[in-house]
Amino acid sequence: MPCHLTPPRDQELIQIVNAALADAVQKSGKWLACKPGCSQCCHGVFAINQLDAIRLRQGLAELEAQEPERAARLRQRALETVARLSEDYPGDPVSGVLDEDDTDEAAKRWDDFGNAEPCPVLDPATGTCELYESRPVTCRAFGPALKSDGDLGHCELCFVGATEEEVIAAEMHPDPDNLEAAVVEELRKTTGACGETIIAFALARG
Repeated sequence: MPCHLTPPRDQELIQIVNAALADAVQKSGKWLACKPGCSQCCHGVFAINQLDAIRLRQGLAELEAQEPERAARLRQRALETVARLSEDYPGDPVSGVLDEDDTDEAAKRWDDFGNAEPCPVLDPATGTCELYESRPVTCRAFGPALKSDGDLGHCELCFVGATEEEVIAAEMHPDPDNLEAAVVEELRKTTGACGETIIAFALARG
């Protein structure tokens, strides 16, 4: 995966998502369990797009310039994760690009893949994200009430004891104008970067 600079509108996207998160935090109040050291959402692999991947690689490059030893440990964790997952990887284990197959068999293969795997960006000593400012949009939106495929869901540690009305009232709208899809498409047209991957491959192959 070649290293590119993020498109100019990526910063606009991040500002929109961060503002939506701040609003969701305010509306959710006591129902949110998210805090430094809680790593519930940092276990189990998930797909990220090429925009997320580039942002993560830039974050790692910045960390390498500031704290090379810390960055080296992070990259080593990514390499070890890739080594563990490559044999059953639901995609190309060389490039890290995930298969686009939407069959039931492919979906089951993905559902059973890497569910307990810790994110390589997670600092095992502190339980915090070492590339927090560069994290994927999925990470920024996880926790608060969020609609996906027509259903309103949230982290299982959040909204414990809340009524359905309270959850609905706190719904987060991270990208109301679908800017992320537009920027991902812009990236594809200008660089050829396409397909989804996972965090470990984005960092180990970058």
